[in-house]
Amino acid sequence: MSKIIGIDVGGSTTKIVGFDGEKMICPLFVKASDQLASVYGAFGKFTDTNSIALSEIDRVMITGVGSTFLADELYGIKAEHISEFECVGKGGLYLSGLERAIIVSMGTGTSIVHATKDGLIEYMGGTGVGGGTVIGLAKKMLGISDIVSLIDVAAEGNLQNIDLTIADITKKDIGLESHMTAANFGKVSDVATKGDLALGLINMVFESVGMLAVFAARSKNIKDVILTGNLVRLPQAKTIAETFSTLFGLNFSIPENAEFATAIGAALR
Repeated sequence: MSKIIGIDVGGSTTKIVGFDGEKMICPLFVKASDQLASVYGAFGKFTDTNSIALSEIDRVMITGVGSTFLADELYGIKAEHISEFECVGKGGLYLSGLERAIIVSMGTGTSIVHATKDGLIEYMGGTGVGGGTVIGLAKKMLGISDIVSLIDVAAEGNLQNIDLTIADITKKDIGLESHMTAANFGKVSDVATKGDLALGLINMVFESVGMLAVFAARSKNIKDVILTGNLVRLPQAKTIAETFSTLFGLNFSIPENAEFATAIGAALR
């Protein structure tokens, strides 16, 4: 059976996945500063790793902000360009198995989509706060430009030295949990370490994106929020998902292969 390849060309990484009928072929991603080099590198690595001949590929579906750099063919194979928001919605629903949900794609920036199984894909909005924010500020604040190093440093962090909480500003019951953040970086201590700052930075981005997702879910009266994109690979993503689920009565979840959701949605298209 002919195979279909889905490629998501992001700002800093390219994700690729394939489908052989209904069976998904193990996805992978590559990093490169040049989007065109990233796509060709990802395609070559993917086909070689999975022993796929070009003659076995029926078509290539391409999406993402960097997809405009590509022509309508890849190694002589027809390449169809697909709306990123449609791919976010389809990929999120496929991975979660849900009929309807708010899908959050956290890459270099963040986009939020309302998607249903009957084909409705509605772009709810987005923000420039995302993985690019984490890396950019980490480089300036901490001298760290590698996400793996940042994760290691943040593991030693303590948010009590960074964020102002409800408990810090009032002892009265104002209808909010005392441990909720009142102001990100609103209580930066003089003794705050690099680990504290790294954790505070990651937490600020996740909380900002999380609140936008809450507003989107409430506006559509939906309980399920699916987190996807590169940023979900950070350990703090699961903690934030659990915290927001408890605080706001929603079901935040991160499905397996969530970082490849948009590429999967492209292939399914």
